Amino acid sequence: MNEQIKINWYRCKIDKAVMSELMRKSDARAFRQAVPQLLLFATTGTLAYFAYRHLHSTNWPWMLPLLLLALFAHGTNASFMGGIACHELCHKTPFATQFWNTFFLKIYAFLGWFDPIGYRASHIRHHQATTHTDHDGEVVLPQGLDWHGVKFVMTALTCNPLGILKQIRFWVAAAFGDLSYDAFFKAKWLQRVVPESDAKSRRELHRWARIVLFGHFTLAVLFIATGNWFLIVIVNLATFYCPWLVVLCGVPQHIGLSPNTPDFRLCCRTYTCSWLPGFFYWNMQYHVEHHMFPAVPFYNLPRLRKAIAHDLPPAPHGLWATWQEMLPIMRRQRADPTYVYVPPLPKNEGDHATDATLFTEAAQA
Repeated sequence: MNEQIKINWYRCKIDKAVMSELMRKSDARAFRQAVPQLLLFATTGTLAYFAYRHLHSTNWPWMLPLLLLALFAHGTNASFMGGIACHELCHKTPFATQFWNTFFLKIYAFLGWFDPIGYRASHIRHHQATTHTDHDGEVVLPQGLDWHGVKFVMTALTCNPLGILKQIRFWVAAAFGDLSYDAFFKAKWLQRVVPESDAKSRRELHRWARIVLFGHFTLAVLFIATGNWFLIVIVNLATFYCPWLVVLCGVPQHIGLSPNTPDFRLCCRTYTCSWLPGFFYWNMQYHVEHHMFPAVPFYNLPRLRKAIAHDLPPAPHGLWATWQEMLPIMRRQRADPTYVYVPPLPKNEGDHATDATLFTEAAQA
């Protein structure tokens, strides 16, 4: 993709020494995120399997509530393992040792049915031209939310069968070399960011699609053959159900905000929250900060927020407060698609810098 994107983004002033410190990567801090999340996946999966195996035992009538609770916790965690965990690993910023970024990216991407090749190509564009209509295929504003009361709540708490079928259809098509069907971005966007001229990336994507598709198929056959079919629910399908928390955390990123603006403060939303959602969400609640300085690892985003808070809009604290602020904006935008919410900006003089100086991920590609 040879498009030239030149947007003079507004960036908050920050001391170079402070920024150098914030950009420092740490294997130890990244391990403290990546390993516990996988251990939690194994723990909730084991509890769900134990409850299922003893479901019909008269000695443990409480196994059904335990099974449902374990699956709820399992799916809640697993929902973050695709687009959220892999997002940060695709940036190559968590680990100082790039081997570990790649290693954990492959694990999370396989479990999460995630395409790191096409996504990374797209995500570089998303950062360079955030919410700019002609260049950003990930977020196209106005970005509505397909919700209809009880139906939306039930889908978030259980699963979306049509969404699952769309994803599997994408993987089948990609495994056989067809990138014309895309379940994740706007129409034909994947073909645009991974064009036929980029033969290397296309080969990598096709190869990864085969690994994901046939890997999960092989595991499913193995589980059935050994009489452990329920492991399909725990391993193969874990990222497809109970996405309620990832929806609550992720929807606020850009929804209701301004398209085609050179100011991340107007097209991204930051909110703060307690440690648990922040853990699952890899600190992406600091979304203005992440877009403004994407080379800063996720575990340093709270410190980055403090360093530039004087030049940022106020951030609501907690998911409840965030959605209370956001729902009226969404309702108004449903009635008037031309409406956008413009957050109050401090009257400070910031610093302008080009993407080439601060978007280091592009150089790593």
